Amino acid sequence: MTIDHESVPRPGGSMAAARRPATGLLDRPAAAGPARTAPAIGRHRRPFRSRLALPAALVTVDILALGAAAAVGTATLGATGRDRPLLATSTLLGLLLVLNLAGGLYRTRLSLSALDELPALAARSVVATAFAVTVAGCLDGRWPDRGTGTPVRLLTLLGVFLLLASCGRAVSYHLIRRARRRRPSPVLLLGAGQLGQWVAAALTERREYGLRPVGFLDPDPVLTAEGTGLPVLGGREALEREVRRHRVHHVLATEGAADGTETAAALREAARLGCQVWLVPALREYGSLPGPARPRGGDHLWGFPCLRIGRPAMRRPGWAGKRALDITAAALGLIALAPVLAACALAVRFDTGSGVLFRQQRTGLDGRVFTLLKFRTLRPSNEHESATRWNIAQDHRMGAVGKLLRRSSLDELPQLWNILRGDMSLVGPRPERPYFVMRFGQAYPEYADRHRVPVGLTGLAQVNGLRGDTSIEDRARFDNRYIESWSLWQDVKILLRTAALMLHPDGS
Repeated sequence: MTIDHESVPRPGGSMAAARRPATGLLDRPAAAGPARTAPAIGRHRRPFRSRLALPAALVTVDILALGAAAAVGTATLGATGRDRPLLATSTLLGLLLVLNLAGGLYRTRLSLSALDELPALAARSVVATAFAVTVAGCLDGRWPDRGTGTPVRLLTLLGVFLLLASCGRAVSYHLIRRARRRRPSPVLLLGAGQLGQWVAAALTERREYGLRPVGFLDPDPVLTAEGTGLPVLGGREALEREVRRHRVHHVLATEGAADGTETAAALREAARLGCQVWLVPALREYGSLPGPARPRGGDHLWGFPCLRIGRPAMRRPGWAGKRALDITAAALGLIALAPVLAACALAVRFDTGSGVLFRQQRTGLDGRVFTLLKFRTLRPSNEHESATRWNIAQDHRMGAVGKLLRRSSLDELPQLWNILRGDMSLVGPRPERPYFVMRFGQAYPEYADRHRVPVGLTGLAQVNGLRGDTSIEDRARFDNRYIESWSLWQDVKILLRTAALMLHPDGS
């Protein structure tokens, strides 16, 4: 397995904060009009929560539109005794809902436009309809069908469905905009620079987005936002307090904060608190990226490109599948590798004496400490050496058996029990000893963010060669990249790459 053994870290460059100078008061274009002072919080009704309202409305619209389209097609073209309209319609509905969900058509958005979604909706409708007709034809035993008007039925069904679905979306969006104007949801803005002030003014004036700014969070104590009438409430330390105080469900980050590192940490903290997080980049060209290159969460806010940040990895639907994979693989691995485990235990017993397993404290999810199991490859002189000495890969006290176990990573096999217990996962950031977690956390600001998910037997950093004498800063960057882009398929890819690297062990 591609496991990172103890070795001396190569000094990495410090992760200096990307400081951005404050740009002063609001300097908005004349067309935007004068800025308004935010109304008092107590005057507003209970905010409109559109997280479920919008997806539910769109799913309902698609179901009704498809049912109506099927009824119109059957009534206008008739049906033969061999037709299966109910089967075809049910298959089409199920596949269409899945395709639209996977394509992000049921996501909560800031800017609502039925015409913007029409091309994507039409493409998925064509695929779903073709599949449904094929299934129905195959079950009837007459595919392809060339005499019962199937092409006409297909075109009629598509045309009526797209017309009704687009009209239904337009009506739904109109009603949701009205609800947003009446009951906007409070939002915190991260970054009180010029871009943040422009966005705050746009949200105050354009209430159809349903977001009412209550203040800025920025670590620069001298920064002001007088042009917007909104207060600067403090830095990241004030985030949780203000979220609970104003019952905030949306946090919007803009480039231009005094400390980019603090803003990134605040984004992760806001997601942990259950807020929906949006990011407004300063680079306007972001909005001109081609479709495949644009992130799925792409949106815009009164002309400003806006990115919807996904939920934390452990709150995504596939995370239960990750745990199921861990349990299944660890249980089967312990059973299938029982002879190998027994042979390694006997070899260690003859090489180092009693005490086959080596137990060591490691830091896991949310900074909790657990006991990691390994086969003993040498015997440390004392507990202090075990907890604080980094490099033992080339220790002269290591015998032939220890070197073989390390080179082949067989000494890591007992960690399958840690995975089965839930201390670890198959894939995740490398588990480290508390002493080094403290040191690295002080030296590299993003190191502590690795503990947002369970630690792993292998990980993205390891399969990219960041093992042994490599930069801790680079490891933390890859680990956080893995967390932020996590998917079950990414775990599978890392496991496949790990298996390939096991064919060329380097003993690091």
